Amino acid sequence: MAGMQFKPRNVEAIANMVIGDVPHFEHRSSYYIIRFMQECDLDDEHDGTTRWRWTTNVLDNLLADPSPTVNCLPDRFVKLLRVLMDKRDAQNGDVGSVVALAALHGPLGLEGFEAFYGDDDQLYTRHIATCTVSAHSNPHRPFTPTEIKKRERLAAYLNVCSEDQLIEELLLPLLRQLGFHRITPAGHKDKNLEHGKDAWMRFTLPSQHMLYFGIQAKGGKLDASADTKNRAGANTNIAVIHNQVLMMLNSEIFDPELSRRVLVDHAYILAGGEITKSARMWLAQNLDATRRSRIMFMD
Repeated sequence: MAGMQFKPRNVEAIANMVIGDVPHFEHRSSYYIIRFMQECDLDDEHDGTTRWRWTTNVLDNLLADPSPTVNCLPDRFVKLLRVLMDKRDAQNGDVGSVVALAALHGPLGLEGFEAFYGDDDQLYTRHIATCTVSAHSNPHRPFTPTEIKKRERLAAYLNVCSEDQLIEELLLPLLRQLGFHRITPAGHKDKNLEHGKDAWMRFTLPSQHMLYFGIQAKGGKLDASADTKNRAGANTNIAVIHNQVLMMLNSEIFDPELSRRVLVDHAYILAGGEITKSARMWLAQNLDATRRSRIMFMD
């Protein structure tokens, strides 16, 4: 994705925080500006010019880096903010960097972003409108005790939530954070209008082409048994779900932003519980070559 361009006054405000010309930020001379850039894994060296002007140029260059996805700040810019806001460097008794964080909210908020500290005390940035987080934790690191408790609560919730709750409270926020947009749940008030899908969404490629996705979500597990039903009494037999997904792929959806009807490119089968081994084997045997790349499933 193309880089971003902040308003000059907002870049200058962050630059003044980097050089410490703002209360509760460490004051940095030319030597310490260079050391700060090294901590950010940057090779930029201050050339003796006005500190705020030089730092502003560095920030502009970082913002010009390609963004990893839509509504995300470039990685190197996020890394600089994280080093800048390290709680261990809090100044003038600013416990937890509360005052410094409030100051950073000013210029970031004017650009549609906000900063916050995660459970690991690291700084993260988030797009306000879409809640897209610009920097993600390493998915391969061990879970913290707090994250383990959250995971246990989530697993317990998935065991009791309804299908609508699964879609609206879990899937839709997750999909927005992953960069999907125009996410439209079909709801269950009028099942005749669903045409096999519980929600649809679209994803914009770097080429600006759009892919459309449909979702068939079920609470509980999906199985190959003929009499499999979830708590709400809905049939969760994988063959039935497969037929609903085929209907989804062959039914048009109306995109009001483009004022045209389109077909779904890919379909997700999502289960709040487990997709059993027998159900996965059934899918593998019954998805032909033309459908296999279009139908994805996860539990």
